[in-house]
Amino acid sequence: MSTNLNLRHTIVCEDVRIEITRNLSLMGVLHLLHVPQTPVTLFKLAVVNHWRGVGRYRTQVQILTPDRSRSIVVSQASTIDVPEDGGADNVTVFTNVTFPEPGQYVVQTLIDSSLFAETMLPVVVAQQQSSVQAAFDTGPDDVIN
Repeated sequence: MSTNLNLRHTIVCEDVRIEITRNLSLMGVLHLLHVPQTPVTLFKLAVVNHWRGVGRYRTQVQILTPDRSRSIVVSQASTIDVPEDGGADNVTVFTNVTFPEPGQYVVQTLIDSSLFAETMLPVVVAQQQSSVQAAFDTGPDDVIN
């Protein structure tokens, strides 16, 4: 593992566009995933890693089930070049990702085939009626002043 490499952030989102200015536009940034039921399949899911440091590395991203017993997706390894006094972005796009059950999924980033970092992606089954909506519902015996 290199001490010359620093992972500044990992962002999970629904899609990424590379603008003409070479900036990234992230759509649907996810800190958790509310779904109507499980299993659920997402058409597209992206993982964006921003690196600082210097050197050439092989990187890979995988998402593990909540019990860490298996991967639901694994990217192909790709090479990143981090220039001195610069940074590098690595965008991994997965298609048709199936989350079989609710829970804390583990997004792992590997460098040169070794675990470098991980972050959690909670998958939560949304309730039929949200607690916010329930607070506004009134029954026949309720009085509003």
